[in-house]
Amino acid sequence: MECSPFVDSLVFNDQGLIPVVVQQVDTKEVLMVAWMNSDTVNQTLQTGKATYWSRSRSEVWIKGETSGNHQRVISLAKDCDSDTLLLTVDQSGAACHTGSRTCFDDSVTHPEVSG
Repeated sequence: MECSPFVDSLVFNDQGLIPVVVQQVDTKEVLMVAWMNSDTVNQTLQTGKATYWSRSRSEVWIKGETSGNHQRVISLAKDCDSDTLLLTVDQSGAACHTGSRTCFDDSVTHPEVSG
């Protein structure tokens, strides 16, 4: 698969992966964190479908392919060090494998903020 200049500029870790923070386009809600390699970054850019690398299964994973909860890609940005990505999507259904809208639905608030 041919690499784009964007992909060529990314800094991947020793396993050839880069972390991806996934954010809902309209609410700015963080939905999940996943991993991509150069091929899945290219595939995501070419297809408009969020495509990740599953570290546990060692295989490509297109979000929603089995669950039906797709992520339509809006934009992909890299951070200032080019070693983390921010993927903005329009999520259909749950983003988390547990069935929750987001993987970050279990939180605590610092007492000084909540009091």
